[in-house]
Amino acid sequence: MAQNSDSAVAAAMGKKVLVVEDDVLNHLFYRAVLTEFGYEVVVIDDGAHVLAEVERFAPDVITMDIHLPNISGLELIKRLQRDARKRAIPILAITAFAGRDEEARIRRAGARGYIAKPVTVARLTSEIQALLGA
Repeated sequence: MAQNSDSAVAAAMGKKVLVVEDDVLNHLFYRAVLTEFGYEVVVIDDGAHVLAEVERFAPDVITMDIHLPNISGLELIKRLQRDARKRAIPILAITAFAGRDEEARIRRAGARGYIAKPVTVARLTSEIQALLGA
């Protein structure tokens, strides 16, 4: 695992990240990286359960895969934006389908951050820290 700085870990302590991702290898990667940095992490692999888990877990930030079973990440972002309390939670969209049109569409839906796969440790942690204002 990449060496992380003490200040990055301190900024993450007590912060919760909801990871919405259907690929098992990505689950393992995100959980390992984010817990190493001090985040509390919950992973969901099915979009049908996201809204309920947001209520239960009350994340500080959400990472959202765009292509999910049952409901797309894009649709979930739109639904989260309809609720004033949920709208305040920053969303980092993560997708394998990179392109300016795709990014613009995702940002218009309400995502505040965007990463094209493959995801690196540095990019993931810096984007989350930026969304949290760290």
